[in-house]
Amino acid sequence: MPIVATKRAATSLAGTVKVQVATLGAPLGISWATLGANTLVGGALNTFGIIPRTERGLWGILFAPFLHGNMAHLAANSVSLLVLGWLTLALAGRKRFWIVSAASALGAGLCAWTLGAPGTVHIGASGVIFGYLGYLMLSGWFERRVMPILISLGVTGLWGGMVLGVLPGQAGISWQAHLGGFIGGVLAARWLHKR
Repeated sequence: MPIVATKRAATSLAGTVKVQVATLGAPLGISWATLGANTLVGGALNTFGIIPRTERGLWGILFAPFLHGNMAHLAANSVSLLVLGWLTLALAGRKRFWIVSAASALGAGLCAWTLGAPGTVHIGASGVIFGYLGYLMLSGWFERRVMPILISLGVTGLWGGMVLGVLPGQAGISWQAHLGGFIGGVLAARWLHKR
């Protein structure tokens, strides 16, 4: 009997890992493929990013998370996306993960579109990453269960300093997207756990 239970647990774990790899791998794969295509066309795809207060720039809300300026930009975002994305996926489940991702992307995009400097282009997945950070930092507060509280405390202790990225600072970094993504993640945590 214990052998059967062990096999079932191993099969269940393998299935969970496959789902998590596919869920996180799909957007990363699209981003890396987009970077390759963008490199071939000399960065022309960046015009599909968020261009503040323009009608065309609104479409960037959909595309900006998959566009990156160069390999270093995408590599840095990939690591954060994998770590914070996996924690969000593990804590929230796949359905809620997509809700948090959408709320973060929408918040990041709208904030960059509204507050960004005229004529700038905002690209990258960092707004979504800040959304995962906001979700993870506050989901324990809203859910009020032991494991989410411990994860919230751990994430805040390890990555809480990232929150400073929502403030204006370094040129070329979209603090507007960071702020909007963070707010989107916090609102997703509140909405999902209130229900």
